[in-house]
Amino acid sequence: MAELIFWCAAVLLVHTYFLYPLMLFAMDGVAQVFHNVRYMRSGASQRREAPVEDALPRVSLVVAAYNEASCIEQKLRNSLALDYPSGRFEVLVGSDGSSDGTDELVRACLDSRVRLSAAPRGGKTSVLNRCIPLAQGDIVLLSDANTMIEPEAVRRLVRHFEDPEVGVVCGQLRLYNPTKAEYEESTYWTYESLIKFYEGKRGAVMGANGGLYAIRRSLFEALPASTIVDDFVIPMRILQQGYKVLYEPLAVAHEETTEDYDKEFGRRARIAAGNFQSLRMVPGLLSPTAGFAAFAFWSHKLLRWCAPALMALAFLANLFLMNSIFYRVTLGAQVLFYTLAWLGKKEALRGSARRVASVAYYFVTMNLAIAVGFWRFLRNSQRAAWDRTARVSS
Repeated sequence: MAELIFWCAAVLLVHTYFLYPLMLFAMDGVAQVFHNVRYMRSGASQRREAPVEDALPRVSLVVAAYNEASCIEQKLRNSLALDYPSGRFEVLVGSDGSSDGTDELVRACLDSRVRLSAAPRGGKTSVLNRCIPLAQGDIVLLSDANTMIEPEAVRRLVRHFEDPEVGVVCGQLRLYNPTKAEYEESTYWTYESLIKFYEGKRGAVMGANGGLYAIRRSLFEALPASTIVDDFVIPMRILQQGYKVLYEPLAVAHEETTEDYDKEFGRRARIAAGNFQSLRMVPGLLSPTAGFAAFAFWSHKLLRWCAPALMALAFLANLFLMNSIFYRVTLGAQVLFYTLAWLGKKEALRGSARRVASVAYYFVTMNLAIAVGFWRFLRNSQRAAWDRTARVSS
C-alpha cells in the first residue's frame, strides 16, 4: 500500500510539473506540421491585413481601485497614452470605497475618456459586476491600478477578436523587482508563462492575470459576491461556454513585486482559497466532455492545488519503504530538496547554489500557501474583498 501511494503521488506530481508542459510542447509540434502541410497544399497567404481604424472595436479599460492614490495618476497617464484610436477607447475606474483621495485624483483628470464609478466598499467582484455592464466598449480590457501597459498592447489583444470564437485574450505580465535583479518568483513566473503560451495555441489558457486581459463584454456573467479570484473565474466561465481563451505574449504589461514576504504569502493563500472556491463555479471543466479544456484544467490547475497533499503523501509513504536502496535514494532526494528550501530561506548559500535554494524555497512556500488557502476554504474564512499589496516604491 505504501508503494502504491508513493508512486501515485509521485506520478501525479511529475505529470503536473513536467509531463504536462512536455505534452503541450509535443502537441504543438504535431499541430504545426499539419498546419504547414495544409498551408503548402492550399497555397493560401498567411499575411494579415491591418484593420481599418474605423473598423476597430470600441474598447473599455476597466480598473478596479481601492486606495490607489499613490499610483492612480500614473495609471491614467499610462492608459491615455496607449496606441488606440481615442474615439474608440475609454477608461472606467471603479473605486471600491477608496478613502485616500483616489476618487478626487480621478475626477481631476480632464480627459473626457476617463470616467469614475464610485461606490461603498464591497470588494473587487462588486466593482466588476457594476462597471463591466456600464462599459461602452465591445471589448473590455481589465487591468490593475499598479500595472503599467505597453503602448501597443491593446491593438495586439484586440486583433484576436476578429475571430468570433475568441472570448478572452490574456496578455503577458512581466514582474520586476527594483532591488533584486534575480528573485524567487521570476523563474517560476517564466515557467508558467511558457505553459500559458502553449495552452493559448490550443485556445484554453487556464486563467488570466488581473494585470492585463481582454474579454468580450457580451460574454460576461455577473459573479457571485463571494468570488475571490475573479481573473480566474471570468476566463474559465467563458471557456466553459465554448469560446477560446488565448494568450498574446506580445501584449505586455509590467508590475512591481513586493518585498513583504508575509503579505506575499497571504496573497498566495488568498488566491489558493479562491481557486478551491472556483471549482463549484466552473463544474463543466471537470467533465471529460470538455475535451482538451478539461485535460488542461486537471493537469495544470487541479493537480497543482493538490500538490501539497501529494508531496506529503510521497514523503510519508517513502518512510515505510526503507528496505530498498531505490527508496532510500528517493527519500534522500526529498530531504535534500527540503533542506535546500530551508537554506534558501536563510540565504545561507552563494552563487548558483543560492539561486537553486531560492527556487526550492519559493516552491515550498507556494505549496504551504496552497495548504493554508485550502484550510481557509474549508472554514469559509477567506473574505472576498482585497487589500492593496504594498510595493517597494510606494
